[in-house]
Amino acid sequence: MGADLVGIGTPDRWEGAPVQMDPRYIMPEAKSVITCAFRIMRGSLRGIEEGTFFSNYSSMGYGGLNWLYIPHTMINLAKFIEDYGYEAIPLGHLSPWRAITNEGVLKPGFSRPVEPGKPCPDVMVHLRIAGYLCGLGEIGWSKVFLTPRFGPRQRLGVMLTEAQLEPDPIMEPYLCDRCMMCVKECPGAITAERSVQVTLAGRDVEWNDLDTDRCRDAFRGGEYAQDGEPAEYMTHRGQEGIKPGPITPFYRKPNNVYIHGEAICGGKGCMRACMIHLEEQGKLENRFETPFRRKPLWRVDWSEEPVYSEQ
Repeated sequence: MGADLVGIGTPDRWEGAPVQMDPRYIMPEAKSVITCAFRIMRGSLRGIEEGTFFSNYSSMGYGGLNWLYIPHTMINLAKFIEDYGYEAIPLGHLSPWRAITNEGVLKPGFSRPVEPGKPCPDVMVHLRIAGYLCGLGEIGWSKVFLTPRFGPRQRLGVMLTEAQLEPDPIMEPYLCDRCMMCVKECPGAITAERSVQVTLAGRDVEWNDLDTDRCRDAFRGGEYAQDGEPAEYMTHRGQEGIKPGPITPFYRKPNNVYIHGEAICGGKGCMRACMIHLEEQGKLENRFETPFRRKPLWRVDWSEEPVYSEQ
């Protein structure tokens, strides 16, 4: 139906999950959890790697997958299951009404439980954890989900269903070797020093303690300005003073794509650096005739006057 990878888990693998992230509260009678992976084309990252075409990754590799392709596929899969008489919830990729923030705390004044013993709506199913518990792959140090086929190049959709399906085994991690290339190339959001440690289905899992605010701004190409520096690249609630950083060629942040997805950095550390490392190690099944990085990586020096190519 359009997914590139499919894994199946059982709800009991979420035992011990925080109530605001436990899918069993969404469908108490669920017998199976399905996670589908949708590849991000390697070519969608090419224009950012060359520094010449940034919108394709945001549209085709990010917003288009999240808002169009993944929901379309998950809806059709849910129809297929419900035709057999079993309820299915096509969660897709998005949870815009979730009750918790990126840091996992309840949003103040947002929602309340409808009855005792239930979490606040909306419960958020952690996509990477779902992928792990359904046997699709592992969570890398960067916090990005990795599969043997594509490495970091996929986005995930989740399905809850009352249908009893044969589960896949949880994969033993082997892809992420803690090379820290994600830390080296990320514009400051990924740390090598601090981590988050959780227990998932009896297994200890660890990833870096991601600075979500810094990721939000660097993802869009922004860099925090010092006092007195021009800072008109972008503004948003709670954070002023952002200038263009060395990973963006734009004087001001371009418009959003599909509401969000203005991915100027192109996953510089968590996607591209990780993918390059895994490809060099020969760990990925999706192989290419040529290496991804073919020349030194560009940087924009905003202290210098721009140099234009001849027309």
